[in-house]
Amino acid sequence: MSSPIPPDALLGPADVRELAAALGVRPTKQRGQNFVIDANTVRRIVRTAGVRPDDVVVEVGPGLGSLTLALLEIADRVTAVEIDDVLAGALSATVAARLPERAERFALVHADALAVRGLPGPEPTALVANLPYNVAVPVLLHMLEAFPTIERTLVMVQSEVADRLAARPGSRVYGVPSVKANWYAEVRRAGAIGRSVFWPAPNVDSGLVSLVRRAEPIRTSATRREVFAVVDAAFAQRRKTLRAALAGWAGSAAAAEAALVAAGVSPRARGESLTVEEFARVAECRRAVSEEPAP
Repeated sequence: MSSPIPPDALLGPADVRELAAALGVRPTKQRGQNFVIDANTVRRIVRTAGVRPDDVVVEVGPGLGSLTLALLEIADRVTAVEIDDVLAGALSATVAARLPERAERFALVHADALAVRGLPGPEPTALVANLPYNVAVPVLLHMLEAFPTIERTLVMVQSEVADRLAARPGSRVYGVPSVKANWYAEVRRAGAIGRSVFWPAPNVDSGLVSLVRRAEPIRTSATRREVFAVVDAAFAQRRKTLRAALAGWAGSAAAAEAALVAAGVSPRARGESLTVEEFARVAECRRAVSEEPAP
């Protein structure tokens, strides 16, 4: 068990502003940057994530290192993925200065998270991140696909995005992010975060989303790509019935109807009513129907 971090090791409001000023950093909307300035908030995130002393945590978008330092208090190792040149160049020095006894357990990957397919050191067991608002869903889904050893995830995202990720079938905000996240994990809202803990304060509220990877993958002969193609087609025209919405995907409305009926799904249903398992069955049945010999 690591020794507790001294209270002044984490970054407070003055620390964040001083560090940003020294680096000449101004948070940009282009990269969705809002730095957490409250030590209690980052400790709450680590606690809610259930980070353990044996965890290898990957963090995306560490910024100035607020959450990074709190993660290093508990986890065995932390690997941070940062795209920004200046922030990436400074983070290791910040860790070494504020947590020298844990610095050897920290690694930095200077890259776009959407392009990362491998990480240094042991495989990650957890993902904990304050995700940039503008790329939150693509980054989350990419990391879950690229690193199947990630068992537990806790991300902070825009509140509306948190609602979409955790939505259930039948909800008006249930859509592509909901289904695709559920392909990998059991998803739930895990709390709300106020605006005042960020610098600069965003114009929207934030929420925490917990994702626990499925113990058993969804049973289907369809590939992830095949299932996701159905999902994308179903929600591209979400007001249409699935018979109409899936016509382009299946080749015709009649072919879509045949696949839906074979999957036990009403052709008059809409995408927002289907579970991820039902989408998988539709993907399977399209292949089965297309492989049937002509009469």
